[in-house]
Amino acid sequence: MASRRAASAACHPLRTGAVLLSSLLVLAGCSVMQTYERPAVDTPVAFKEAPAGNADWKPAQPSEELARGAWWTVFGDGRLNTLVAQAMDANQDLRAAAARLNQARALVRDARSQQSPQIGLGFGPTRQRQSPAATGADDGAEGNAVTLWRAQATVAYEVDLFGRVAAAVDAASFTAQQREALFRSVLLALQADVAQTYFLIGELDAEQALYASTVQLRSDTLRLMQRRYDEGDVSELELARAKTELASAQSESLGIARRRANAEHALALLLGRSPADFSLAPQPLQSVTLAVPAGLPSALLERRPDIAAAERAMAAANARVGIAQAAWFPRLNLTGALGYESSELGNLFQWSTRAFVLGPLVGTALTLPVFDGGAREAGLQRARAVWDEEVANYRQTVLTAFRDVEDQLAALRILAEQTRTQGEAVNAAARAAELSQIRYREGSISQLDVIDADRSVLLQRRVATQLEGERARAAVGLIRALGGGWDVAPPIASSDTGPDVRLYSNVQVTE
Repeated sequence: MASRRAASAACHPLRTGAVLLSSLLVLAGCSVMQTYERPAVDTPVAFKEAPAGNADWKPAQPSEELARGAWWTVFGDGRLNTLVAQAMDANQDLRAAAARLNQARALVRDARSQQSPQIGLGFGPTRQRQSPAATGADDGAEGNAVTLWRAQATVAYEVDLFGRVAAAVDAASFTAQQREALFRSVLLALQADVAQTYFLIGELDAEQALYASTVQLRSDTLRLMQRRYDEGDVSELELARAKTELASAQSESLGIARRRANAEHALALLLGRSPADFSLAPQPLQSVTLAVPAGLPSALLERRPDIAAAERAMAAANARVGIAQAAWFPRLNLTGALGYESSELGNLFQWSTRAFVLGPLVGTALTLPVFDGGAREAGLQRARAVWDEEVANYRQTVLTAFRDVEDQLAALRILAEQTRTQGEAVNAAARAAELSQIRYREGSISQLDVIDADRSVLLQRRVATQLEGERARAAVGLIRALGGGWDVAPPIASSDTGPDVRLYSNVQVTE
């Protein structure tokens, strides 16, 4: 009877512990994480600057994980296609962005590892001597040092009672998604920068060709004036004017050459090459008549990688608020060790030397800070402030995106009208120069009037060339502002499906 009571008393703590553990495991399904909802933003019905007839254009609704396609091929320029491909192969900023993405994905795997038991193996001796008090003897008693050989496996696991570990995984996952969106933003910016720099070089080549013909014309005029001056038909003043016009045209041509060299160096940097190892043969820019439809403003939220990055940053901040809230609740760490202990190495793995420990090796299994001087409250306030900051950043990013599209739409609309008007100015100036030559040969006007007419033609043609360059760059700018092209590709494989490597030309991004 007494033995049964003793056994019952011994089992009572076990039953109590089992009940407590069962209750805590039930609480593991109770998360204190706040539900994430994307903040609402004001979205206009249509772009104000969109041309009539384009307001309802929306061929697809691609989300951020869909590739943007080779949008630059719509310009039909083989050299541009080659340059963009080279940039995606070797640009160092793109490689750095890919490395940041791979870092973030590694942190996701690290966070997920905390959801699994941590198992370790250990082997080795310890040399120790306990004090007499530790063994219950008098303080003056003798104590002996002993060597203890130990081989054991350790297990540690944190029960996710209130969702802290899951929230950490969510935060890491959202951050990785943000990094992927930022990578795509860098990729899109690189493609657009290559195209715009290429068109700038083409514009400068067109200006250089214009000034080359002008210099040739000025040289012919100077030779004619020199001969007439030698024959006494014109004064030295007219000869000096001819020399001035030639020198001025040559100076302008050299200025364009300097700008062209700088643009070529910038393009080399985008391609990941040294300026000394790169040169682009001159090719004057041709007229770009590409019409880029604007679509619906709501599509912008689905397509812009910077908006996607800002939204994922909000989601990560929301998860970190949950982590800060979980700090107010208990944490349950289950630990244990199983192995062998022996004073002799030869006896280490005998059955009689087995040993185990169930429970925390150091400290307690269930912990809850009672007083921390306000550290948890400060952490929660900081997490909520970060959330507020990310919300403001997201809304500002959306507003900036709308402004970018409106700017480029306005630029294309106004540049088209400006180009048409400038064409009329070029034709009028050319006709005036033709009439001036006729009247000069008839002796009705002086050479100064002819020079002014020729200078006006040069100016108007140069403005027309610059407008063509601006139109080409504005078309690229609109495509960039809209988030890229419109080709729909298969979605990127989720990291949940296992290890995978996606290749952006030579830039490797690990899934």
